[in-house]
Amino acid sequence: MAATRYIIVIDRLADWRWSTEGLTVQTVDDYLAAAIPQKRRPARVINLCRRYKYMTAGYYCSLLAEARRESPIPTVADILDLSRKSLYAFAMPDLEVILRKILARLIDPPQADFDIHVFFGRSDDVRFRKLAVAAFDLFRYPLLRLRVVRKKNWHIKSIRPMGLHEVRAPLSPFFEEMLRRYSRAPSAAKRKDRKPALYDLAILFDPNEKMPPSNVGALERFVRVGRELRIDVEMVTAKDYHRIPEHDALFIRETTAMDNHTFRFARKAELEGIPVIDDPVSILRCTNKVYQSEALRAAGVPTPRTEGINRATFDEGKLAGLEETLHYPMVLKIPDGSFSRGVVKADNRAQLLEHAAKLFARSRIILAQEFMYTSFDWRIGVLRGKALYACQYLMSRKHWQVVNHKGDGTAAEGGFRTLPIEEAPADVVTTAVKAAAQIGNGLYGVDLKQNDRGVFVIEVNDNPNLDHGIEDKYLKGRLYELILEEFIRRIELSRIA
Repeated sequence: MAATRYIIVIDRLADWRWSTEGLTVQTVDDYLAAAIPQKRRPARVINLCRRYKYMTAGYYCSLLAEARRESPIPTVADILDLSRKSLYAFAMPDLEVILRKILARLIDPPQADFDIHVFFGRSDDVRFRKLAVAAFDLFRYPLLRLRVVRKKNWHIKSIRPMGLHEVRAPLSPFFEEMLRRYSRAPSAAKRKDRKPALYDLAILFDPNEKMPPSNVGALERFVRVGRELRIDVEMVTAKDYHRIPEHDALFIRETTAMDNHTFRFARKAELEGIPVIDDPVSILRCTNKVYQSEALRAAGVPTPRTEGINRATFDEGKLAGLEETLHYPMVLKIPDGSFSRGVVKADNRAQLLEHAAKLFARSRIILAQEFMYTSFDWRIGVLRGKALYACQYLMSRKHWQVVNHKGDGTAAEGGFRTLPIEEAPADVVTTAVKAAAQIGNGLYGVDLKQNDRGVFVIEVNDNPNLDHGIEDKYLKGRLYELILEEFIRRIELSRIA
């Protein structure tokens, strides 16, 4: 394994009063004088210098860490943000709203001015946990002190970074616990129980998503299997954007879109040199069915007959051409729909005009596609060009889609059947793998229909379902192992690059 992942930088050795077991601690002079690391993974630098002002040792520690492509906390941008109150005053109103809500609920609120200590995003006073998280999200210093005073109302007078020498005896155990938790350096007792993790994987998910790509059971199995493979799997949410560099890889288990945070997370990971599934290019290509239609057609991948419709050129002649080519019924799609959303069926010209008008309100270009009814769709999971699993998704009862999105906002899904890849028709599997190759080398779910005319790709999904009890029905825990082993492979390659 490469050298220690976290380096703790301090002003002087006398400032350090804790065990160094499992930690790498060095003075700022040693860090600044060190040669630029060669052929090893860049470290994560925890800058615990006494001062961070411009041109001080703490400032130069973070500056050189960034120049060496290491990940410091705080960054130079963080240092500048807290250098003057005028620069961080923008954050005060939101933080004070949280503060006052907490104080209003306390049975025994403080009677005098007080400090809140925030160490690595955790407060020494559990009552102010939410405030600590919010402050750390804004100002990513390892140690912060919030001064809270009262005039007419409670307000935050100042937010200041703390030097390690300011951690007094009462806060000492709390500091060590938070440092070890943040750096994932287990206590001496835990080190004897099991070997420490070699890799850190962040899984991005939304606990409130109605139709997530992985259910709770699947996420729990990623954590459990990851532990066996010495991967520390951590669930993160949209608010953890700034924490991406703390991990070795990112796995997006939230429905992706170009215009929300999932794409920003993928781009952030890519820019940091961190392996990510789904990668930004895959998201871009898969979330736009116009791109997919052209790419699959150019590669000779069989698809239902498909026509792009431009709102600006949709006239009587185009309408007649669609009817002659595709016939009724036909399917209309917006380019970036998911989970059968934004997909409608037109049985006649009146429905075609009505549906097209609604979809054109959302997109300049929509797709009209030949309708193929089958009792089920094939879904082939593909990872790095290899087929992982095969599922048959049955159509929702009395409906023509796998998922029936009803007018009241609810959704009904059909049944499923999971089987070994070897038992799926060979032409279905080979067609799926070829289709996925037109997108990239990530993790994809290829939807296909099979009828007496052959096998046809409906679409390639960059964020395929991985649900416990469905996609893992046959492979069980091996499905999670295969995916996590691919992350290990990518992490190791990133360390060599």
